[in-house]
Amino acid sequence: MEFDVTIIGAGPGGYVCAIRAAQLGFKTAIIEKEKTLGGTCLNVGCIPSKALLDSSEHYLAAKEELAQHGVVVEKLSLDLKTLIARKGKIVSDLTGGIDYLMKKNKIERINGKGKLLSANEIEIADNQGQKRKITSKNIVLATGSIPAELPFLKFDGKNIISSTEALSLEKVPKHLIVVGGGVIGLELGSVWKRLGAKVTIIEHSDKIAAGSDTQMSTKLLQILKKQGLEFRLACKVTGAKVTKNEVVVSFENTKESNKPEEVSGDVVMACIGRRPYSDGLGLEELGVEKDKRGSVIINDHFQTKYPNIYAIGDLVRGPMLAHKAEEEGVAVAEIMAGQAGHVNYLTVPSVVYTWPELASVGYTEEQLKEKGIDYKVGTFPFTANGRAKAMASTEGLCKVLAEKSTDKVLGVHILGPRASDMIAEAVIAMEFSASSEDIARTFHAHPTLSEV
Repeated sequence: MEFDVTIIGAGPGGYVCAIRAAQLGFKTAIIEKEKTLGGTCLNVGCIPSKALLDSSEHYLAAKEELAQHGVVVEKLSLDLKTLIARKGKIVSDLTGGIDYLMKKNKIERINGKGKLLSANEIEIADNQGQKRKITSKNIVLATGSIPAELPFLKFDGKNIISSTEALSLEKVPKHLIVVGGGVIGLELGSVWKRLGAKVTIIEHSDKIAAGSDTQMSTKLLQILKKQGLEFRLACKVTGAKVTKNEVVVSFENTKESNKPEEVSGDVVMACIGRRPYSDGLGLEELGVEKDKRGSVIINDHFQTKYPNIYAIGDLVRGPMLAHKAEEEGVAVAEIMAGQAGHVNYLTVPSVVYTWPELASVGYTEEQLKEKGIDYKVGTFPFTANGRAKAMASTEGLCKVLAEKSTDKVLGVHILGPRASDMIAEAVIAMEFSASSEDIARTFHAHPTLSEV
């Protein structure tokens, strides 16, 4: 079998790249080792976690918030089995939709694990160990990432789990200990807290949501503490002991001269980040270079040392986000077609789907100070917004950073209800090099959250 373009990995970067390549006239194949397409994002990441977030928000609303609206709920109970099943149905619907798109665009779907044999040859091993070869003029590596594991906190799938198992727990933990206060830890910690678990988050840094604007992450920390989540910041986890009924996590408080401390719970979720997944891909044999992080080294056109072998998504540098991988997939397909495929990394938005949500695009204040860029800052709280008042969701604020001399928008950070939807306006504004005045003079329907 011979193809113009073959993509290894069918996550957001891979399947979007395949569709764009097919649209541009390439004979395209996509190789995926799992039974379903969609990668981490659709199967055990973005989509199932958002399904659980929404379900847990409904449960909390019925338990604590609907009464103020005059809606009285009696004999409230949690049917966790139905909640988890709903999540599974959403995942299967969407992965099935990608299957349809592959057929619609006449993309050859190949199930198995792909390995590079040369710059144009790929060996595919199926689940029965049967192997075959295909050739391709161009190859795109889009194998994504997997949860990083601490050597002294090995996943056992029961007591010490990754985010994958945290999406399908059979019962609500009594005490969930989360190692890592990043996006995944905060989101899934919020889910299980709403559903009734005590949640303690241990974070090595002195702030949560590392990389976000400090003013916003500090405010988010205050809000999450009010919601009942417990935090141990500036604490370094050193080990864990599993007994019959609990896990005892040991850590050192770096703010108190590495004072040793312990906390015990029935489930520990370790989410200290993710690492690029290139195991068994044949990169070492071909001499494809990787950096210290394990990311495949590419040039500005996503090419490895072999001009016809490209890499995208979590496998390469940059934020490990589905929408970043998708844009890279489109760019690579267009570059192969002789077009000017390009990704503007400054306008990649990031979102923490807690409630309220934290959404950001562009530079943080800390980054502007570090770069020596003169800037001005404007903030406005949701407490003064009519729609937020009507929703009874007034915590948070919007922050706009603009260049002092030109008024060009350099960054926007929103902590508030539906910030994930609101950030799109800021992304477009930055793509068009808008000034803060441009945004201020643009109509915003009243009353809406976007007025903030």
